[in-house]
Amino acid sequence: MFGLLLRILFLLPPERAHAVTMYLLHVAISFPILGTLLKKTWKPKAPSIQCMGLTFPNAVGLAAGFDKDAKHLDIFEALGFGFVEVGTVTPKPQSGNPKPRLFRLVKDHALLNRMGFNNEGMEAMASRLEHRRQGTLIVGVNIGKNKDTPNEQALDDYLKCFNRLYPYADYMVVNVSSPNTPGLRALQDKEPLTKIMQALMNARAELIRQGSAKKPLLLKIAPDLNDSQLADVADLSLETGIDGLVVSNTTLSREGLSTPASRLEAMGNGGLSGAPLTLKAQNVMAVMAQRLPEGFPIMGVGGIMSATDAHKRQKAGASLVQLYTGFVYGGPALVKRIAEQWNQNSLS
Repeated sequence: MFGLLLRILFLLPPERAHAVTMYLLHVAISFPILGTLLKKTWKPKAPSIQCMGLTFPNAVGLAAGFDKDAKHLDIFEALGFGFVEVGTVTPKPQSGNPKPRLFRLVKDHALLNRMGFNNEGMEAMASRLEHRRQGTLIVGVNIGKNKDTPNEQALDDYLKCFNRLYPYADYMVVNVSSPNTPGLRALQDKEPLTKIMQALMNARAELIRQGSAKKPLLLKIAPDLNDSQLADVADLSLETGIDGLVVSNTTLSREGLSTPASRLEAMGNGGLSGAPLTLKAQNVMAVMAQRLPEGFPIMGVGGIMSATDAHKRQKAGASLVQLYTGFVYGGPALVKRIAEQWNQNSLS
């Protein structure tokens, strides 16, 4: 059934297919019987996961970028996710890059995107999260800078988002690794990144002093960092005392693709996700796990297309995993399969 639905949706442009899917799911859960059926069908029979002081209903989360404005939390909870990372959100609303900006590479089980942090801004997200229905779903907030904010003033954007959305998040993630905002990845250099992360840790300390609960702060990195840069990330993670990493974002690499070069050229720039990213993201995550103390929280993301991929990420040191392209191609059945098999020794 899912295969047929997927073929129908793939007849539409990707962004249109996403909008149609979300609309239909909202209609479905508005009917109590259908909503109950969805939850009964897709809720994993899986143990909760304790990580960073939080209780995750299961180990499988939805990666940032799918629910940019926190509009669909009830849907993803009904589809079995244990947590959802919303965003990337910026202080001011922005439309993102011109369309088309999202492409399917079906032969490669991949997506290419250059969305450009399209979102309604932190105020709209704060309003939604403030009034969301409380449940067991863990919600992380992924924050970024506006496109027109120069890197020299990027910290101001991160602080604005952090302070505004901290009260409504279960955890916060700093995104300096998207390839689709000009110059953003330059902030991954040790000096500017240490400055940003230390400032946010100080901001958290002040919020805690004022009576807020302590909430984890994580950093999301790119899969294209070299060994020296990965060493810097490990060092600053320990120096600043951040709570974890999200590894990794999309890649700029186009190696080993079955999609013809002419079609790739026509698509243009953007970050690649899905199966071509599997080994690269897994290897980067393994390197980070080896450089950091045992048990340091890492969310493994990027190219997780099967329960086997998730198991390998777990063995390499992931505390939790996130899906994006794997969910597009595998649907809620993949979420359930990974969650239910997370702690088993043999996955298929």
